[in-house]
Amino acid sequence: MQTRLASEFRDRPEGRTADEILRACVHCGFCLATCPTYQLLGDELDSPRGRIYQIKQVLEGAPPSRAIQVHLDRCLTCRACETACPSGVEYGHLVDIGRAEVDARTKRPLAERLYRWALREGVSRPRLFGFALRTGRAVSGLLPKRLRSKLGHRRPTGSWPTQIHARKVLLPTACTQPSLSPPIDFATARVLDAVGLQSIVVQGAGCCGAIRQHLSDQEGALAQCRANIDAWWPYVESEQVEAIVVNASGCAAMIKEYGHLLRNDPQYSSKAAHIVQRLRDPVQVLAPELERLRKRLSPQGSRRIAFHPPCTLQHALQIRGKVEGLLRALGAELVPVADAHLCCGSAGTYSLLQSDLAEELRTRKLETLLREQPDLVLSANIGCIAHLQGACAVPVRHWLEWVDAALTAGRTPPMSQTGKKEVR
Repeated sequence: MQTRLASEFRDRPEGRTADEILRACVHCGFCLATCPTYQLLGDELDSPRGRIYQIKQVLEGAPPSRAIQVHLDRCLTCRACETACPSGVEYGHLVDIGRAEVDARTKRPLAERLYRWALREGVSRPRLFGFALRTGRAVSGLLPKRLRSKLGHRRPTGSWPTQIHARKVLLPTACTQPSLSPPIDFATARVLDAVGLQSIVVQGAGCCGAIRQHLSDQEGALAQCRANIDAWWPYVESEQVEAIVVNASGCAAMIKEYGHLLRNDPQYSSKAAHIVQRLRDPVQVLAPELERLRKRLSPQGSRRIAFHPPCTLQHALQIRGKVEGLLRALGAELVPVADAHLCCGSAGTYSLLQSDLAEELRTRKLETLLREQPDLVLSANIGCIAHLQGACAVPVRHWLEWVDAALTAGRTPPMSQTGKKEVR
């Protein structure tokens, strides 16, 4: 694609990045078939190709408009289009640049600005989010059904493993997850413990930055990226840990971008690149330990499973089929799920900002997940789990919770215990 960027963008780092991405696009249209919003709305302006064209217009000097802002807002940033693109267009990077430019020059309605501010400040601060969640659950009967379905329910965590291992990993836990579904982190630590890996939780780390990044607060996101690097760096630099294991694929997808986001920061660029090299999804550290897991396995009830691979797992992290393969190897019967590449509608704060579209996408996703009547739905990201569970009678859990429940040999079943995690 030919581009003629306006002078105000041409020499800026983000302008040069956008120019490279735009030139890679050949407008072939392969992305249309994989775009959830295009499938729902049938409007090419709500497709990757249409949004690319609108961003190109703005960067070439056309005045941004409220209409363009709305079309960019409707994008889930699921990045299914990147998986389908034969030209390797980095759409996710481009849409972040486009949103920032449009938002900087197009004023939103006051109510919308206040709502986005509340989400940005509330969801990205774990303590504040935890307080809001507890308050919401306490008065859930007074809340609208749409909001009430987001609150989830308290479940016992079980105990945090106390055994010391020579092999150690960092386990970031400063997400919405510790408040919304704390059993996930405890289950993760126990499963890692079962294969000889000790989980370390580091004080000083916080939100990965994804919420602020996707709400066009790039500076706030970068501040959170740097804070996390500062917290993790002593352990990574001294090689006290062999990996940073992130059990929420949405957070992992953001951390994977640290190298790109901080590439022009002389103080953090090298550290960020090193952090990304140490990043691992749980399946990447557990798959090589399959035989060790099998030796600890005990039969459990829910074996007929539908697995929902989050967009962040399959499109951003490019991890496809590995979780499913591990679950099958551990005895799970995975039922077939049609259109597994499509988004469930969660997408961070998307389900709160674009609730109608998100609910329609969820309905479609649940139809495919429940078609074969599974006992359980498993996924790999807290956002997807909470969003799906809000309209699903079948339990929706993290896949590591299922593995943890199977690893009961030689210890008391974890769901009857309580405990605290190790924090350093």
